[in-house]
Amino acid sequence: MAQAKVALVTGGAKGIGLAVARRLAREDWRVVVADPAAPPPDLAARHVAADVADEAQVDALLAGIAAQEGRLDALVSNAGFMLRKPLRDLTLGEWNRVIGANLTATFLLVRAAEAMLRAARGAVVTIASTRARQSEADTESYSASKGGLVALTHALSVSLGPEVRVNCVSPGWIHTRGDAPRPEDHAQHPAGRVGRPEDIAALVAWLVGPESGFVTGAEFVSDGGMTRKMIYAA
Repeated sequence: MAQAKVALVTGGAKGIGLAVARRLAREDWRVVVADPAAPPPDLAARHVAADVADEAQVDALLAGIAAQEGRLDALVSNAGFMLRKPLRDLTLGEWNRVIGANLTATFLLVRAAEAMLRAARGAVVTIASTRARQSEADTESYSASKGGLVALTHALSVSLGPEVRVNCVSPGWIHTRGDAPRPEDHAQHPAGRVGRPEDIAALVAWLVGPESGFVTGAEFVSDGGMTRKMIYAA
């Protein structure tokens, strides 16, 4: 009997990361979730409490996977957060925390996972954002981190190929918490609705699977068409 493929999903306790972890577990992957918070108890995954912006914790995380799972076929680098703050009030420490969680973590994870990913001829998927290409006010650190992640993705795809494929998903508005979107929120999207975490999970599952074997170094925008819509003030 073939050994189940192993996937590491960071930030997998909620939102998009949880949807990805659920989707891969449903498709018979062995899933490891790295998140300081615990995922729901019904998730079929091994949880590791880890800060993936911390080099020592990342190294320990991957060493644990090598020891317990014995392989790594997919890395989904999803962990991150946004800090909205006027530029004049944004401290260097706050800037560094966002860049560390959203961008540096991917470098640390891929570096630590490289040998296992090469051995498995595996895949990496990074989760960026449409904010890599468009912004709201007071989101400099987040936008910079996501733009860097898009660039890091194609750099890694060249460095790690052909053994490892590396792709990026840039979600738009994905409803993960808070009040339900209003009818007008749905209507402004050319696709007719706000996104769901399951939309991103489906794309990630394809990117780490065998049918995407000729796809690497690419960015997939999943935003219901919003970045293609021309909007003028009334």
